[in-house]
Amino acid sequence: MELNNLKPKRTSRHSKKRVGRGPGSGNGKTAGRGEKGQKSRAGFSRMRGFEGGQMPLHRRLPKRGFTNIFKKIHAVVNLSDLERFDNGATIDEGALRQAGLVKGRNDGVKVLGHGKLSKKLTVHATKFSETARKQIEAAGGTCQEIQ
Repeated sequence: MELNNLKPKRTSRHSKKRVGRGPGSGNGKTAGRGEKGQKSRAGFSRMRGFEGGQMPLHRRLPKRGFTNIFKKIHAVVNLSDLERFDNGATIDEGALRQAGLVKGRNDGVKVLGHGKLSKKLTVHATKFSETARKQIEAAGGTCQEIQ
């Protein structure tokens, strides 16, 4: 068996329905579109969510809530993630991206206090949680907030 000999199973492929090819084809005259009406016309395309003229669901439901377009989204890094860096290292967003801890677009990095930290690190981040700050300073490191 070779790539040029491969064929699909005989019953797995169906021939294309050729519409509007005479009465003997079973799809002649109206070509499977029925009689009159909007759907029988050439160029008809139904809009997404169309319900036959009934008020569509997306218009029947009440609109609620608010989305703040100025919201800041911070990438989150835990202390347990910082354990992989060498003792005395300086960690900023670039180092975190290189390590694969921060991905995509964000408005800075926030360090959270989940896990234990045993190494002396200098961490540059946008925000620190209270427990993260305490643990980094208890291990002998420093926290520097950047804008």
